[in-house]
Amino acid sequence: MVVVMDGRASAEQVEAVIMRLEECGFSAHPIYGVRRIVIGAVGDRRVLNSLGLETMPGVERVVPIMKPYKLVSREAREENTVVRVGHVAIGGSQLAVIAGPCAVESREQLLAAAHMVQQAGAAILRGGAFKPRTSPYSFQGLGEEGLKLLAEAARQTGLATVTEVVDEHSLELAVEYVDMLQVGARNMQNFRLLQMVGRSGKPVLLKRGLSATVEEWLMAAEYIMSEGNGQIVLCERGIRTFEHSTRNTLDLSAVPLVKSLSHLPVIVDPSHATGDRRLVGPMARAAVAAGADGLLIEVHPEPTQALCDGPQSLTPAQFVSLMEELRAVAAAVGRAA
Repeated sequence: MVVVMDGRASAEQVEAVIMRLEECGFSAHPIYGVRRIVIGAVGDRRVLNSLGLETMPGVERVVPIMKPYKLVSREAREENTVVRVGHVAIGGSQLAVIAGPCAVESREQLLAAAHMVQQAGAAILRGGAFKPRTSPYSFQGLGEEGLKLLAEAARQTGLATVTEVVDEHSLELAVEYVDMLQVGARNMQNFRLLQMVGRSGKPVLLKRGLSATVEEWLMAAEYIMSEGNGQIVLCERGIRTFEHSTRNTLDLSAVPLVKSLSHLPVIVDPSHATGDRRLVGPMARAAVAAGADGLLIEVHPEPTQALCDGPQSLTPAQFVSLMEELRAVAAAVGRAA
């Protein structure tokens, strides 16, 4: 359920409601909006009617949430959540573009990519230091050395940074170096990892699982938010279907659907969705038109030399051209890019 506080409720009244909930075995999660404060409460619904919350000072109403995901739902928060990653806001009027190589391969490669995407207008640099690969013989990433290179690129360009974490060890290292943590598609239902990134205090980029339903995706976000971390960005990256012409099938209908069900921002990864650089531009433009709050795009200084995902990585020139096209599409749907 959610307890909607009156717009004039004092801090003491809010704290009193939280204490009442916790005394009765509920887990309380205050959500601070522009116009009012909402307290998400998770616990035994049978106890709800005996709490007398409606009579407490400052309480406007108590609303049971019927969906299995509680804190991430629109019922818990009507306003859109804006996630701040360094100086970047994801979910506001500005389209947020995250770009960079699939994997951090070397200092020269990463710095070249970082300067290029920064000059073209990207706001956040992506780069994998830990790579969960289908084959155990594929490049697995540089580990902590890759994280150090991301931090160096951030200092040189001013870009915020995001990298994927795959386990407790990589998480402990990453929080010291980057601004945002990514949970990849293969780990979307790694519930222990979700809980750990929820406790990290860092913004989280949560990718949709390979065959996950929208509800399963939102339930994964609920795991993170139930640990007190509401700074979550959802990323649609395509799902596995019977179609083999593309790497995955990009579900753009998920963008407006999820935004109607949840207050969290939604971005799209057209690179992993298609697996073909020729399709990245059209799908990126379509994602912006569908209402995506941002894009996650793979860019490599020399895609033919990439150690992973070269076929889906844009060249620097292609990325510059795409950014110009995105500005026009964003303006047409009332956003800035």
